[in-house]
Amino acid sequence: MGDRLPEPPRANPSPAVAACSEAEAIEVLGTEDVLPMATEDFDPENTGYISTEKFRTLLQRYGSELDPHKLEVLLALADNNSDGKICYQDFVNLMSNKRSNSFRQAILQGNRRLCSKALLEETGLTLSQRLIRHVAYETLPREIDRKWYYDSYTCCPPPWFMIAITIVEVAFFLYNGVVLDRFVLQVTHPLYLKNSLLYHPQLRAQAWRYLTYIFMHAGIEHLGLNVILQLLVGVPLEMVHGAARIGFVYIAGVVAGSLAVSIADMTAPVVGSSGGVYALISAHLANIVMNWSGMKCQFKLLRMAVALICMSFEFGRAVWLRFYPSAYPPCPHPSFVAHLGGVAVGITLGVVILRNYEQRLQDQSLWWIFVSMYMVFVLFAIFWNIFAYSLLDLKLPPPP
Repeated sequence: MGDRLPEPPRANPSPAVAACSEAEAIEVLGTEDVLPMATEDFDPENTGYISTEKFRTLLQRYGSELDPHKLEVLLALADNNSDGKICYQDFVNLMSNKRSNSFRQAILQGNRRLCSKALLEETGLTLSQRLIRHVAYETLPREIDRKWYYDSYTCCPPPWFMIAITIVEVAFFLYNGVVLDRFVLQVTHPLYLKNSLLYHPQLRAQAWRYLTYIFMHAGIEHLGLNVILQLLVGVPLEMVHGAARIGFVYIAGVVAGSLAVSIADMTAPVVGSSGGVYALISAHLANIVMNWSGMKCQFKLLRMAVALICMSFEFGRAVWLRFYPSAYPPCPHPSFVAHLGGVAVGITLGVVILRNYEQRLQDQSLWWIFVSMYMVFVLFAIFWNIFAYSLLDLKLPPPP
């Protein structure tokens, strides 16, 4: 690497060469040793800032190597700074695709509106590009985020978490169906509760049951609705926010669901993945409502109504089943309280995650507040399970 920036291209390169050139430029800008060079050329006093005028000169010289949407974001960054200077680290963060809270806030707080046409108006897209654009409009409320996601998404890795968890749930259900010789209302079979995966109040000391109960479902009607909802909602969310974040919301909802049952419905077992599913759906619906004007998904009011009807139907089925006379008294049917635990996670932790696309969660004070609340709830539930059952002298159903 020399003492000066590389010369701009003298001729229009082919698409393949341009793509390679952009990748090389981004890789160079993401390294640490480019910072002293840029400081020498554009920030001789080593203040860490570049003047807006010099920043625009940089964009004019090398803008042809950047994706047009990224160039538009950089121009917005240049236009919104009234003090006439730009933090160079924000520029490096953009080029290296780092989750930067300060960078996006600098754009969103600006007074310049993006003047180019919306992503929805672009034509000549391939099938995969249209799919990515559709996912962006389904999940992100801001046009600048949609364009950034559209340019950055590579499908590597694919949305593996929701697909994998769905396959495992279906596989366990089919296995239990063959063993019990029953696929509808499996929960009414006398051997159903003997499975080592579901949560049972007499076996609450076996900690894995607070999580593995998601692989057991009451019947095909229970599994079917959960699988449809978690694929339709969970896969697009994972494509945008990543497996780590969406998986965290899902697992947190699952654990909160079983712990909520152990506190509020102490004599009932728990089955099904509704805690995780309801966490994802409630977070997504709450995000849509909170960003109603910015969400551009088609027929959003109708689709929200359909989603709420499906959730209400599934919740009503769970409530009915809970109070239906048990086929193996005195143990009741599975509890419905896990649904409510999932909703609580969705409208707290889930909303913070979905509202902060490409931002570091550790920079959000609300994130730490909700994480602290969740940990307090978990600790309370642990102590409740250790002491409350004996102090209340509760009569539990016999172990299976």
